Amino acid sequence: MLTYILLIAGFILLIKGADILVAGASSIAKRYNISDMVVGLTIVSFGTSLPELIINIMSSLQGQSELAIGNVFGSNVANLLLIIGFTAILAPIPIKRNTVITEIPFSLIATLLVGFLANVVILGNETQLYISRLDGFILLFFFIMFMAYIYNVAKTNNDPAHEEDEKPAIMPLPKSVLYLAAGGAGLFLGGQWVVDSAVEIAQSYGLSESFIGLTVVAIGTSLPELVTSAMAALRKNTDIAVGNVIGSNIFNLLWILGLSATIHPLPFNVVSNSDIIMMIVASTLLIIVLPIGKRNTIDRWNGILFMLIYIGYIVFLIQRG
Repeated sequence: MLTYILLIAGFILLIKGADILVAGASSIAKRYNISDMVVGLTIVSFGTSLPELIINIMSSLQGQSELAIGNVFGSNVANLLLIIGFTAILAPIPIKRNTVITEIPFSLIATLLVGFLANVVILGNETQLYISRLDGFILLFFFIMFMAYIYNVAKTNNDPAHEEDEKPAIMPLPKSVLYLAAGGAGLFLGGQWVVDSAVEIAQSYGLSESFIGLTVVAIGTSLPELVTSAMAALRKNTDIAVGNVIGSNIFNLLWILGLSATIHPLPFNVVSNSDIIMMIVASTLLIIVLPIGKRNTIDRWNGILFMLIYIGYIVFLIQRG
């Protein structure tokens, strides 16, 4: 029972820790007149991916490669099918043009790149599949390219009025520093609890670390995106929902997986190729449904379809064990 309590408490600490850290960092950035665009591209963007990042760093340092890879792959599938599906059921989601022609294809390419790098040793004399440190540097290089693209988009579409609405509150400096320290401590402790508890649960039920990473840990670390997208749908402000989810997927594949591999090479189980295929199918499905019905909109029927496919995927994972 204590293991489950620590798992839940770890998720709460991860989510609240990320939120508090972002609030403190944003306040300090505004105090020193760092632009909203830079704050959004760095602090806020990285903040939404902090739970996955902390889990993967902890897993990599402890040699739990299956948990690290399962967390990234599971989070991405959950983002594409569970979060987009649930959000579309609440309210139809219009898709921005940049997301359709650039970000979704870039996410698909990032998935293919990870799949290629993980399996490329099949072409040589190696028998063990893995994502090496060199592969990690390659993924980080493409992440830098993506950030350069985001910077150009933000600079081109700079909207002062919108920035004013999104401007974070400026707290007293001691309070901001306290938020940073508390958020960092929450992330570290929460990440430790989640990894240790997930591994213990997997071992007690004879389940693989990969399964726990693809399901419990992946859904848990995707909660910030789920809550954000759901609230946006309820407030009829869904135009950026998919862009945020796709951006998070690119962060997971290139930044988080790349950084994890540079810390410690990640042995890759050939079974995980089915999860890569699932990400490819989900991304492709997202592209296919856009021309159907109202132009560049994911409607409620699409959302139901996405949710059913995700449920089917979870059933498949249970059967795979």
